Amino acid sequence: MREMLKAEREKAKLSPALVADKLGVNQTYVSKYEKGERRLDLIEFLEIAEAVGFDPPDFIKRLQDSK
Repeated sequence: MREMLKAEREKAKLSPALVADKLGVNQTYVSKYEKGERRLDLIEFLEIAEAVGFDPPDFIKRLQDSK
């Protein structure tokens, strides 16, 4: 999941700092979830999806298909 989140951010041509700014958090927040040092709850995942600009149901479907 963390690799997919990073890929979505990169596909949107957003830096970790810009995503953090959109979320109103410190850049380390983005770095930690992308490195797997922090887990996300559902609300955080949805906020990230909105900030980065991807469709959460589509993301989850692709995540399930990758197993």
